[in-house]
Amino acid sequence: MKELKSSNPAMKQFETQSISLGPVDEFIVDETQRMTVNGTINKTGILLMIVVAVGAFSWNTILTNPSLGYGLAIAGMIGALIASLVVSFKPTSAPIGAPIVALFEGLFVGAISAVFEMRYPGLVVQAIGLTIAVMFSMLFAYRTGIIKVTGTFKKIMVFALMGVGLFYLMSFILSFFGAAPSYFEIGNNSVFNIGLNLVIVGLAAMSLVLDFDFIERASEQNTPKHMEWYGAFGLMVTLVWLYIELLRLLARFQEE
Repeated sequence: MKELKSSNPAMKQFETQSISLGPVDEFIVDETQRMTVNGTINKTGILLMIVVAVGAFSWNTILTNPSLGYGLAIAGMIGALIASLVVSFKPTSAPIGAPIVALFEGLFVGAISAVFEMRYPGLVVQAIGLTIAVMFSMLFAYRTGIIKVTGTFKKIMVFALMGVGLFYLMSFILSFFGAAPSYFEIGNNSVFNIGLNLVIVGLAAMSLVLDFDFIERASEQNTPKHMEWYGAFGLMVTLVWLYIELLRLLARFQEE
């Protein structure tokens, strides 16, 4: 039996459960009751549509009422974090929790996208295009075996993602004291910030490969149907992360 592991924080909780699962026909005979790749793709599409729809509302709010829009952005960021932790530690809540996370992420993504677009017209379309291109490139690399998800690769990604997560957390805490790193300043194009941004974009891209691998392996085992929402949740989180970092990277190159 193949071992299921993922470096995506949204997938970690399910690893210990999935390792003990046996062949599909031992427990779930009806295929409509187990996780499939197609089902996960469909649910990922639903979550992304929620992000876009709510994001459009948040975008318009920023343009018409900036103070309210920034409030929605902060609420979205905090809400998405809390809801993501709930889903991560309780996968059975994914059918309800994942759409809630998508709703909160939409509030944050729409607001921050509007801010970048106002300063750099056309930047959002470029970031969306690059995100889609990176996603399909990583899918191609995974399916063709160009990038192999080995145990060593997963361990390296775990430590790298932990480092980025700690950096985000410390930056968030320091922001309350007016000492947030310059990395988060729009348009700050120092060599260090560009280099760090490129590294984080690379990690986000590699996380997509880990998500693809997890979803494929989970669908091959006796995984309950509700885990399609869990797999879709993890993939959505990674795509949103990648988009935001690409948006930030593109903005750095707009400054003269």
